Formats: sequence, C-alpha cells, structure tokens
Amino acid sequence: MLNAIWFGLLVAGFLVASLMGRLEGETGVVSVAFKSAETAVIGLALPLGAKMMLFLGLMRIAEKAGLVQILARLIRPIMTRLFPDVPAEHPAMGSMILNMAANMLGLGNAATPLGLRAMQQLEELNRHKGTATNAMCTFLAINTSSVTLIPVSAIALLSAGGVPEPTRIIGSAILATLCSTTVAILAVKIFEKWPAFSVGRALEQAKKESASAKAETGTTGDPEEELPSEGRLSLSKKQWIGISVLGLVCVLVLACQLLPEQRQEVLDRTGLGEMIRVQEAAAAPPATHGEEADEQLPWWNWREVLDGISVTTVPLLFIVFLGFGAIRKVKLFEEFVEGAKEGFGVAVRIMPYLVAMLVAMAVFRDSGALMLVQWALAPVLNALGFPVELLPLALMRPLTGGGSIGIVADLANNPEVSESVKLMGATMLGSTETTLYVLAVYFGSVSIRRTRHALPAGLLADVAGIVAAVVISRALFG
Repeated sequence: MLNAIWFGLLVAGFLVASLMGRLEGETGVVSVAFKSAETAVIGLALPLGAKMMLFLGLMRIAEKAGLVQILARLIRPIMTRLFPDVPAEHPAMGSMILNMAANMLGLGNAATPLGLRAMQQLEELNRHKGTATNAMCTFLAINTSSVTLIPVSAIALLSAGGVPEPTRIIGSAILATLCSTTVAILAVKIFEKWPAFSVGRALEQAKKESASAKAETGTTGDPEEELPSEGRLSLSKKQWIGISVLGLVCVLVLACQLLPEQRQEVLDRTGLGEMIRVQEAAAAPPATHGEEADEQLPWWNWREVLDGISVTTVPLLFIVFLGFGAIRKVKLFEEFVEGAKEGFGVAVRIMPYLVAMLVAMAVFRDSGALMLVQWALAPVLNALGFPVELLPLALMRPLTGGGSIGIVADLANNPEVSESVKLMGATMLGSTETTLYVLAVYFGSVSIRRTRHALPAGLLADVAGIVAAVVISRALFG
C-alpha cells in the first residue's frame, strides 16, 4: 500500500504540474524535488542523528541501571496485552513506554529517538527481516494515533495568534486522541488476523522480488545482552537513600520552574539575582519603544503550570537517568558513548526513506494537485458540516508536520476565521500525526520494506482523530 501511495503522489504531482505549467522555474516541482531531497538529508536526518546520539546514550545508561526494566514492569499488564509477542522483560517494553510518555507530553525531540530505539529492539525479535512484525505495527499504530496530554505546539500557535485561553484545547485534544488511539488499536488487532496482511503473504511477495532488492537486516549493533535478573533490581539501603535524594532534586528543579517569584526572591537575597540581570541585559537586544512587559500570571495558572512541566521534563529525564545510573554504579561516560555510537548509523539508514517520502509529498503539494483535491472535496464537506477552512489541514496532516503547523499558524492569525474554527484546527493538529513520515522514519531505521497493516491502521487512526476533533470541538466550542 505504501508503494501505491508513493507512486500515486509522484505521478499525480508531475501530471498536474505539467498541465498547470509548474514543471520549470525556481518554484517548479523539479526544483522543489531537489530542495526536498536536500532538506531530508541536511535538515532532518543529520539533526535527528545528533538527537539520537544524545538520547540513545541516556537510554544505554538507563538499561544498564535496570531503570527501563522497572518502568516496563509498572505497566506490564497493559503492555503484555498490547504486545503479546514481546517478552515482558525485554528492553523494548521500557523503550516503548518512554516513547509513549514523551508523546503524551508533546516532547517530539525526545519521543522520536526513544521510538527509534524501541524499533531497533523490536527488530531483535524479528524472525523475518525486512517484514514488519505484529508488535511493530501495533507500536506504530499507537504512535500515529498520537496520544497527547499536552499539545504544546498547538497551544503555542493559538497563543501567538492571540486566541484567548488557548489551553482550552487540552480537553478536546485528549478526547480526540482517545478516539483515534482506540480506533488504531482495534484496527491493528483486526488487520493482523486478515490473510491479506499475514506474514506468510508478505514473505511470498518478497520471494518474487529480484535478488538485488532483498531487504537488509537493518541493525548491526551489539548482540542481545542478557537481561537484568530480578536480583539485580533489588536495592540496598544506600541505594534507597540515593533515590530519595534524587527525588528531592527533581522536586526542587520542578518547584523552581513553577514558582518563579519565590525563586527570584531567593536569588535576590543571595546577590545572584543582580548578577543574572546584568548578564541578561548585556545579552538582550535593544528594547523597542512602546513595548510592554508580559503580564505576570500566578504560578497556579494552567498555562504557567504546563509551560513549567514542559520545560523541566527533559532536564528531569537527564537527572533521573544519570542519577539512577550513578546509584547503581554504572560507568556513565563509557556507557553513554557506547549508546551514542548507534545514533549516526540510524540517521544514515533513514536518509533514503526520508528522501523518497519528502520528495513525493513536496511534488504533490507544490504541483497544485493538493489544491485540486481540496476544490473537489469542498462541496461534500460543506454538506457534512466540515469547515472548508480545515480541509487543507486534514489533507496535509498525514503527509507533513511542518506544512500542518504552517496551516494552523495561518488560521490562528487570520481575523476572518472564527475562534471556534481556530480551536478546532488546533485540536486536529494536536490529536493527529504525520503518518507517512512516521512510517518512513521508523521502518527505515530498521530497513523494513514490507509494512503489512501498519499504514491502513495509521490512516484509519488519522481519520478517526480528524472526525473526533471536529465533533468534540463543535460540542465544546460551538
């Protein structure tokens, strides 16, 4: 199915571009294709490789310390039902849990490296290299359904557009993502039993391919290490003291972020506040005449609390992982370096998949084909009560995240668009995912070419999220 979609995007794009005279020139689809290929490698793959090195190093420390296995055990009853083919103590369980938690908090920078790490660990259990397992398809279906507790990007776009109380979409986004996740899980569990998506059929198709196109194994990392035993995770009295101190540090970091006035008072008493103000004044750009200071909100304001949690989540992740590793006497630097070595290899493996997908999406969008689809569907959507202003977002969201953010930003800053439609669009952004991009990156990281039912389940989740966002937003915002 992914092959057909990729083929259709390119052929339709070039055909429409030729009819509309958009083949040549700086804005022509040929130039756009080359620019998209460059962006895929330099703008996405290489920066992602750097983030992968950072987070895979931390994950290595967490695994050596046994923290990942502890997290997996806490949610074992749910995870074993969702992923019956994955052993309960396998590191993939912990990696998937961390990825889902990062997605819920809207931490895309942390979620993607953790998800790629989970895919690598799931590949260790794959007996048919190059073919997606049921666990991989389920994991990606949950990712593409985009379970979100705090849609940070959507809230920021509404706030920048001057929409009052942008945090109102938190409730609508949670409800919409619950609907999309439910549909994704049901779809992936039903599809995996269909003969059309069976592993046997995928292998039969693979045998018909030429020898030069055989799928590679993808990961060449270290052999599977022995999992920590129950005894290793037992903690001594000193270790419990260390964990208590670590917990107090985390509470202090979070409190400093959530209580800015009290933090400033302490800094002023110690004399550090004046030093910080002098440094900030020297580094700040010249003030603009008429510029007013932002209104100081109380710390219990929802916006301030959410900002505080978002800002401190990644630092707390560092503190907990490194602190727990130190308590368990893990060689932090050596293990971090060993884990980071895998990051660049992942970036290299996903480059061809990113180039293929981003070029196809850019050609389809800039050729005018997307505009024709919008024009054709507008009468039907008007009859269904679907706002026409949100049609570009609904079509763009499964294809590209950057384009979707641009559309929502334009909606939020457009005075002619009603507030309810702006909230509806932000909810849609926060409750859906770039399915084709996610599949290309995650499957590309382990050289999966036969995706089985992952794409149909992901697209169904997108449709469910879009419909739920519209229905729920209409009920909540009018």
